[in-house]
Amino acid sequence: MSGATWVLFATFVVLMLLRVPIAFALGIAALAAAPLAGVSFAGVVQEMATGIDSVPLMAIPFFIFAGELMSHGGMARRLINFTNLFIGSLRGGLALLNVGASMFFGGVSGSSVADTSCIGSIMIPMMEKEGYDKEFSVAITVASSAQGIIIPPSHNAIIYALAAGGGVSIGKLFLGGLIPGVMVGVSLMIASYILAQVRKYPKRMRRLTWGEFVRTFSEGLLALLTPVIIVGGIISGYFTATEAAAIAVFYALALTFFVYRELPLRALGGILRRSVVTISIVMLLIATSSAVSYILTIEHAPERITAAMARLADNPIALLAIINVGLLIIGTFMDMAPAILILTPILLPVVERIGMDPVHFGIVLMLNLAIGLCTPPVGSTLFVGCAVGNARIEDVARALIFLYPAMIAVLVLITYVPQLTLWVPSLFL
Repeated sequence: MSGATWVLFATFVVLMLLRVPIAFALGIAALAAAPLAGVSFAGVVQEMATGIDSVPLMAIPFFIFAGELMSHGGMARRLINFTNLFIGSLRGGLALLNVGASMFFGGVSGSSVADTSCIGSIMIPMMEKEGYDKEFSVAITVASSAQGIIIPPSHNAIIYALAAGGGVSIGKLFLGGLIPGVMVGVSLMIASYILAQVRKYPKRMRRLTWGEFVRTFSEGLLALLTPVIIVGGIISGYFTATEAAAIAVFYALALTFFVYRELPLRALGGILRRSVVTISIVMLLIATSSAVSYILTIEHAPERITAAMARLADNPIALLAIINVGLLIIGTFMDMAPAILILTPILLPVVERIGMDPVHFGIVLMLNLAIGLCTPPVGSTLFVGCAVGNARIEDVARALIFLYPAMIAVLVLITYVPQLTLWVPSLFL
């Protein structure tokens, strides 16, 4: 690697070890490497501005705002009740219910952290009350939230499309995550059911009256229409991803304040403030990572890394295994958005060289990093789950040992069987 590349990576690593926020660490690293790369400080700042000057990026603020509305408007409880209609009567039904609710809520919010905080605040106390171990209750909540990263719609897919140079269809990424996301949920259900049989977890579900069944089904169905409207509109060509995100906001507003009516209109101010904070963090990350990518491109770092990895493993199977192991390790200490923004320009040319489709790689990348969010030492979703469940990280990490194999098995399958990702997009787009 060139001197500028070494300075960039060294500065970034040192600042991360000093616990400097990643967005600032990226920006400072780009400025430190700029003189060696022959780039002025003004050029770095201009590249940051250019990085967020993108129409598709407008979808991210809308999706984040819609997710906040849905997280606080009673949608999680209704999706739990909806899922309970179908799987609540089995042994370990609450664990299966937790996974199923996360599957549906992930398709609504697109965020694993929102999933964990909303579903966990309801399900973890309920599971403990019914006799489940606290550590397992938190662990299954955290693990199942990984589905929210890849089940459509996901704002991380939009970030990946941007990092890939804008040539990857957001609609294909949304559809490509459908089967892998469901596979993660099913694998976790199987693992939970086996553990429930071994540990003799209870059955739970009282018989509902016909009126309760109809009300629960209809309320849950209204929430589930959110991803159907978004993804259906995109693949049918009625609107773009950005327009779909705006429509999701209007639908969430109507559902939260005028149909469910659990929040007063005055709560809208607080939801807006939380959304603006999250949007600001994401946009700053995108801006500073754009500057880093610019420096790396000037220094031809992606080409050098591609050549080095090709020498390391000529066999595509071995190369993908190395990439997966590396991504799993990186995901344990780096958050999702910066990891996507930094790693995509580096690894995408590598996998394209062996014939891997960019949509396929995007889903593999996001699932790797989603597993990392559930893994110590820096798994943000794991931290949120432990905070919500009032549990120690080390205890929950031990409980997760029984769930990691299920998720990694799905990762291996989607890595080496491309049609699991590409079949649905090929049907519609």
